[in-house]
Amino acid sequence: MSRALGNIAEDKACIFIQNLGFQIIERNFTLRGGEIDIIAIKDEVLHFIEVKSGSSYDPLYNITPKKLRHVINTAHRFMQRKNLDLYFQIDAISVQGDVCKLIENISI
Repeated sequence: MSRALGNIAEDKACIFIQNLGFQIIERNFTLRGGEIDIIAIKDEVLHFIEVKSGSSYDPLYNITPKKLRHVINTAHRFMQRKNLDLYFQIDAISVQGDVCKLIENISI
């Protein structure tokens, strides 16, 4: 998928979670070895969100254990870098056309 299509999916995902009461903290946080598409907060819980989009099948199948480990490691490094001590979780958003689906607290 092109970066432009990825940005469109992430824009839709941001609008979707803002409508659910999330506050966006940061987008496309990148460190060597990992990237987090969206970092948001809701009810004093920090959410590290991976966004996947596609049309022919559920794009969440593209989140591999390796990808998830990279997100988890990057989330820990984000928390250290920002000196944060908050509850957090790893989430995913599936974007198919105009339909977004939030899957909270995913794990390996």
